[in-house]
Amino acid sequence: MRVLMISKACVQGLFQRKLEEIARLGVELTVVVPPGWRDERGWMALERVYTDGYDLRVLPMALNGNFHLHFYPRLRRIFFQSQPQVVHIDEEPYNLATWHAVRLARRAGAKALFFAWQNHQRRYPPPFSWWEQDVFRHSAYAIAGNHDAIGVIRNKGYPGPAYVIPQFGVDPALYQSAQPPEEPFVIGYVGRLVPEKGVGDLLQAASRLAGAWQVRLLGDGPDKERLVSLAKMLGIADRVHFDPWMPSPQVPGYLAQLHALVLPSHTLPNWKEQFGRVLTEAMVSGVPVVGSDSGEIPNVIGDAGLVYPEGDVERLAAHLSDLMSQPDLWARLAQQGKERVLAHYTQAQVAQETVRVYKEMLSS
Repeated sequence: MRVLMISKACVQGLFQRKLEEIARLGVELTVVVPPGWRDERGWMALERVYTDGYDLRVLPMALNGNFHLHFYPRLRRIFFQSQPQVVHIDEEPYNLATWHAVRLARRAGAKALFFAWQNHQRRYPPPFSWWEQDVFRHSAYAIAGNHDAIGVIRNKGYPGPAYVIPQFGVDPALYQSAQPPEEPFVIGYVGRLVPEKGVGDLLQAASRLAGAWQVRLLGDGPDKERLVSLAKMLGIADRVHFDPWMPSPQVPGYLAQLHALVLPSHTLPNWKEQFGRVLTEAMVSGVPVVGSDSGEIPNVIGDAGLVYPEGDVERLAAHLSDLMSQPDLWARLAQQGKERVLAHYTQAQVAQETVRVYKEMLSS
């Protein structure tokens, strides 16, 4: 089975483990990535970390940093060289990159699938709506990263088969085990520093905690200055540490230093949490997780962590206080989190489900 995947997300080294797992299942896999990707965090250069068993092709990207308008001008050459039977476009259906790749797949006689994260019902103006409908008509399959996304693409007219599979899993072998809490109790957040992530709620909740604790925020973004000012206003600036982005292979070691991880996302009119992959990374590290009820977070955590109504700072503070003061609760959630990831969210399981989709596409 020859598969061509186009995925800017795979510039991150840890995500490449899924590609190795797909190749191990007998897939002749070619993966197209850009030399890097630019977003509000800055330039993320390609990390060549897990590249065994498949062909990783680096192509120049036009309009790098534009989520909707980027594409690969030289992609047609890769189609000619790899002769794919399945084309897996790891992008939303309304993006130019997706439409371009689906069009090339039709010309090559290959079956195409797209990936959807969008879990809000949003209507896009032309040409995005035109691209989206064309992709719907000419794709053989859709993979969604969360349950709400299936309903969105159905409501917008996608008629074909669709299945929920996380975009990426985790490789348990890469993650260290967190140690039981000691003073100070370390509360972490990993992700973009933007208003919708609700990091201000975490700082306000922490300011209500008794005992010895510290907050570590790994990430960057336009909300950083406001959060620095908020920590000063709350009188906790000496307990809040802003850590810069690090290469993805270093993140497992960072997570192992935490005693709890919080994802305090806020639902906005045009956004809600689509998955929260850092939750699975923390859980497999034995770090108890606390998340708001925005979007897919409750489905990811299940009964293996603590969920609170988004924006409820008092409830978030209470959950953190319970983890600090109840060693049995901390240990139970640490174990349940590991077990949940091993049962549902490993790279090997995501790869197996993805290859099952490829086989179904070719047999239909």
